[in-house]
Amino acid sequence: MPNTPHGRLLRWSATAVSVALGATALTACGSSDGGDSETASGPASLTYWTWTPGMDKVVDLWNAGPGKKQQIKVTVKKQASGDTLVTKILTAHKAGKAPDLVQAEYQALPTLVSNDALADISGEVDGIKGKFADGVWQQTTLGSDAVYAVPQDSGPMMFYYREDLFKQYGLEVPATWDEFAETARALKRKAPDKALTTFSANDSGLFAGLAQQAGAKWWTTEGEKWKVGIDDASTQKVADFWGGLVEEGAIDNQPMYTPAWNKALNTGKQIAWVSAVWAPGTLTTAAPDTKEKWAMAPLPQWNKGEQSTGSWGGSSTAVTTDSEHQAAAAKFAAWLNTDPKALAALAKEGGIYPAATTAQTSDAFAQPPAFFANQPDFYTRAAEIAETTAPSAWGPNVNVAYTSFKDAFAKAAKDKSDFGAALTTMQNSTVDDLEKQGFEVAE
Repeated sequence: MPNTPHGRLLRWSATAVSVALGATALTACGSSDGGDSETASGPASLTYWTWTPGMDKVVDLWNAGPGKKQQIKVTVKKQASGDTLVTKILTAHKAGKAPDLVQAEYQALPTLVSNDALADISGEVDGIKGKFADGVWQQTTLGSDAVYAVPQDSGPMMFYYREDLFKQYGLEVPATWDEFAETARALKRKAPDKALTTFSANDSGLFAGLAQQAGAKWWTTEGEKWKVGIDDASTQKVADFWGGLVEEGAIDNQPMYTPAWNKALNTGKQIAWVSAVWAPGTLTTAAPDTKEKWAMAPLPQWNKGEQSTGSWGGSSTAVTTDSEHQAAAAKFAAWLNTDPKALAALAKEGGIYPAATTAQTSDAFAQPPAFFANQPDFYTRAAEIAETTAPSAWGPNVNVAYTSFKDAFAKAAKDKSDFGAALTTMQNSTVDDLEKQGFEVAE
């Protein structure tokens, strides 16, 4: 790891996940040399932990092609996703037995890096940065010169709405958040039993993406200290906006992904959803009777004329410090996420929306999702929106912040109480946890 303030900062302590495992503070960063005789070619046998469906079929293309030529064989080991996988990686790394490659969500990268589990592969992936939107690539560097992973898939956020019901009620697609609020109010006046959408606290990624679009930087560094800005002005603006709509009853305050939420979407009781590029798959099962009645548009902007979106979801391919073949592993990671054939297979077999910008307009996305057959330019617009992904700033205890969000904002939404107070709770919980672990935190 580079001897930069950022690199030294990440060494102060284990993260919340590893504390749960009983890990002690880390005081040294591992080498990214990858062993005594590491080269970018084989012979090498690599293990890849991933949850993406059909990844074994994608890897078969490597093993039969570039991998066979270079004598680099990759074996897929299917895993669970989320915190479960992070915990398993850290447990394996503590024993020095982590796999060569891991699929990691962007917000999990600081946790893995701070535990010295991921190698800096900047020297092996030089030249591929331009294949990704700046805001996506930035998530794999943690704001440093190091590169800890290659972007795999992304979740640019968009606005989904019932095209037929917008027309029925004479509503315009909102270009700004002020217009969004007015649209919610106008619908309530015309159809009191309906709501434009709901504010949900059961998926922290949605709120994080909205804050990201507004310019929030939840974790940054100041010298050798972490600085937590969860209650910064940008996030306060987002919290006040949604809290105000809930308090006045302009939108619903019920959680997503419940039978009641599914029914509201399916029957038109809710006629819009702020979501991400993967929304068609969710709508297919949540609201099956509404096929070809929805349309997608860019996320409303805080200032008219701006073009920016947040990201909700997405993951990367990282190389571990335990790998004895780091350069070879990095070569595979780069191929997996930049090679046209690999990207086409990822889209077909894994159903992912690739982070590589050229793949987003490839033949794999020539046709819209079946649920959106009424919008032929769905993926063309999605690619344009994805290019505007704003940078984000993750820290080593995202899981703590997310848990605090779910608790504090769920209560605020239910009670229609002050979202600002809930944001303060989230900020304080995150700072307290960092200090408890031994990280230095700036005011």
